[in-house]
Amino acid sequence: MFKFIKQYAETIVGIEVYPLVSMMIFVLFFLGVTAYVIFLRKGYVAEMEAMPLDNNGKTPENLN
Repeated sequence: MFKFIKQYAETIVGIEVYPLVSMMIFVLFFLGVTAYVIFLRKGYVAEMEAMPLDNNGKTPENLN
């Protein structure tokens, strides 16, 4: 099966650009997410950490 795909892919003109483009998309996305996490406000992170624990005295039965 891979042999068939390899032979077919070798006939496509300009196919060598697709792996480069996909790698660039991955790297840019990874760097973007990393920058987003690094530059998050510490207060926002602390607020999100406490959210599951802070239900203002409500129990699951009376959350509505």
